[in-house]
Amino acid sequence: MRYGDDETVRGLLADSHTWAVVGLSANTGRVAYEIARYLREHGKRVIPVHPSKPTIAGEQGYATVTAIPFPVDVVDVFVRSELAGPVVDDAIAAGARGVWLQLGVRDEAAAARAEQAGLRVVMDTCPKIEAPLVGW
Repeated sequence: MRYGDDETVRGLLADSHTWAVVGLSANTGRVAYEIARYLREHGKRVIPVHPSKPTIAGEQGYATVTAIPFPVDVVDVFVRSELAGPVVDDAIAAGARGVWLQLGVRDEAAAARAEQAGLRVVMDTCPKIEAPLVGW
């Protein structure tokens, strides 16, 4: 069940430009790669965040969200639920405006920390699923 109301989902999709996609590697067979491509097709700048620091679609990758040397709007989390909390904490530390935990990724405590820090939170869904809310 999705966490985050329609207004929050619309806001993250429509009012953002730069997305840090955590778990994005050069493996074109992974869902993260497909969703990153989809976000780029809809005008988003996608920054890869993965320990291998891949360059994808001309964007330099970083090992962590906090290593990105410029602001990001949304941190999109493609890691297992048990690993999501530290990523959300990094998003808070980096000053992101929102976090999006992908389909099947849930961490209620991390969502509460993010909201308490003023971030918009969407959890357990995918931008591609929610795209009709913004007419994509």
